[in-house]
Amino acid sequence: MPEEAAVQKINVRCCIVGGGPAGMVLAYLLARAGVDVLVLEKHADFLRDFRGDTIHPSTLELMRELGLLEEFLKIPHDELGELAAEISGLRFIVGDFTHVPGHCKFIALMPQWDFLNFMCDHAKRYPEFNLRMQAEATDVIIEGDRIIGVRAKTKLGPVEIRAELVIGADGRHSVVRQKAGLEVETFGSPIDVLWMRISRKPGDPPQTFGHIDSGRILVMIQRGEYWQCAFVIRKGAFTSIREKGLPAFREDIVRFQPFLRGREQELKAWDDIKLLTVVIDRLKKWYRPGLLCIGDSAHAMSPIGGVGINLAIQDAVAAANILAPAFQRGATPGTIPVIEAINEAISPADGALPAAIAMGLTPALADAPAAAMIAPFSPSLLRSGLGDGSARPAGTASRAAAPARATDTPSQEPTYSSVTEDDLAAVQRRREFPTRMMQRIQVAIQNRVISRVLSADKQIEIPLIVKLLCNFPLLRRIPAYIVGIGFRPEHVGTQDATAQQADD
Repeated sequence: MPEEAAVQKINVRCCIVGGGPAGMVLAYLLARAGVDVLVLEKHADFLRDFRGDTIHPSTLELMRELGLLEEFLKIPHDELGELAAEISGLRFIVGDFTHVPGHCKFIALMPQWDFLNFMCDHAKRYPEFNLRMQAEATDVIIEGDRIIGVRAKTKLGPVEIRAELVIGADGRHSVVRQKAGLEVETFGSPIDVLWMRISRKPGDPPQTFGHIDSGRILVMIQRGEYWQCAFVIRKGAFTSIREKGLPAFREDIVRFQPFLRGREQELKAWDDIKLLTVVIDRLKKWYRPGLLCIGDSAHAMSPIGGVGINLAIQDAVAAANILAPAFQRGATPGTIPVIEAINEAISPADGALPAAIAMGLTPALADAPAAAMIAPFSPSLLRSGLGDGSARPAGTASRAAAPARATDTPSQEPTYSSVTEDDLAAVQRRREFPTRMMQRIQVAIQNRVISRVLSADKQIEIPLIVKLLCNFPLLRRIPAYIVGIGFRPEHVGTQDATAQQADD
């Protein structure tokens, strides 16, 4: 029998499962505030298509508050100043973003992987940030009624992470929330969505729009050189669509939008068409001792309005505003477990440091000067313990000198967490209202509008609300605000601990 790989032990103050928008933004903000954080991302990179590619005005405002907006907007993107739709041949403006509060009065259309890489690159500037790719969480570690860590599998073997706090940010199919036994309320959805790409040519409509007609809905998002298309279907109808064959599906697209004639052949196989099974759900309780869920792990959203990524990022900011001060109330006593691993890496065992780098245990400092990498690891510091940080003045960040938190040797487990259950409850209280409101709107649109359109067998009559939007442009600001800003926009309340130290 092959010998089983030894389980690697890691201690960290906060372990975030999932490197999506919620997880990566929270990791950045906590590391920036001086909290040691480890992100587990099960994929090898962020390159996955047909994810939330909309960066809303409220998120762009957060980038401005962090001093990152100018650099962020240098990433190739498209700017959407209004939302348009077409019903039975009548084209109209649904939402006008030019009047939303904030500096950016548009939605930025950008591949999600560019956003995640941007946040990751900036997070790596803080030694408290650690990211391990190809690390898939498989279970939570429970002691009594408390979550004290996570088990994960990696290319180099199993890992156990012990943490004062585990964050479930692993999406709508969250392993963390399932293993933790959190109760989910499901609100159902009568639709699914087929995503695809079709090239864009000069002479095509200039803006993103939704086309609604008898029995069909097609949303076309203008992405520069191509259209990102969402073909809305009845729940579970994809099987019957496939049975009719790909040529029939392509012809249906062209009948719906004749200007795409000739480009439907770009859909060469069903692999070019991705099914999104739409789910709207919400955890009754987003937390239990030692664990908090945010983003889709706490509340899966419909793609209507593209608000899911916006809500996830707002969750992350609210969580950081509440949790960073909680972490700063005191540090877990004991030794920093990475000390033995780094001592091993720089002295007796050859090859230990390259192995650590390969496993993603060290921050990516390839562009940093060598002295900057070596300075934090002085022998006297590496051989010292981590004293109780509870005497630190309130409001200052407890920054650790060593950036990584991993070792193959047994280490002392955290004996307590400065983050209380009341802190976790405060995050849910802060974010549950905007989540409920947005989900109610999505459910109403699905049940009262989309379901009726998909079941219609004749031309749709122009609804009263559409006539009002056409005749009273001021009304277009309301849906723009709901989609672009939301019901409770968050603002960055944490400080950059590095800047604070420099000032001191």
